[in-house]
Amino acid sequence: MNHAGMRGSAPAESVGSPDAQFPEASVERTVEWVDTDASGHQHNSAVLRWVEAAEAELFRNLQLPRYFPSAPRVQQVVNYTAKLWFGQRVRATVKITALGRTSLTMGFEVRCEPSGARDDATPNAGTVAAFGTVTTAHVPQGACTAQPWPEDFVRAVQGTA
Repeated sequence: MNHAGMRGSAPAESVGSPDAQFPEASVERTVEWVDTDASGHQHNSAVLRWVEAAEAELFRNLQLPRYFPSAPRVQQVVNYTAKLWFGQRVRATVKITALGRTSLTMGFEVRCEPSGARDDATPNAGTVAAFGTVTTAHVPQGACTAQPWPEDFVRAVQGTA
């Protein structure tokens, strides 16, 4: 998942190693009728819902359920590059790309998956339909400003837990 020209900014104060191999997770979904707009292709909000589902999978895999109530979004950048249509299968993948002292940035992509049919005529099969970044800040319950990530969180994200 390397998108040249990807917009978004990484946290200013990185606590992760520059060589860190951060974790990623993916989910597969079907573009449902509710996911489409009046033009018949995906609504812009559907992409972020799929990305958030992949994000939830990532933090479930890391056994960090307390991430969600304490990680509001501070920036979202989405680049739409292809249309997705009702009934198509998609794969949303998120990967942590930077871990700052109080923030975390994930890169993501939503790719149109082949349907698996023998004569697959899925429009745009294999194409990246959207990519971008999501940056969150660590704001624990009761706090009004961003706070440093807990040590166990940093270890889990860096794979040293």
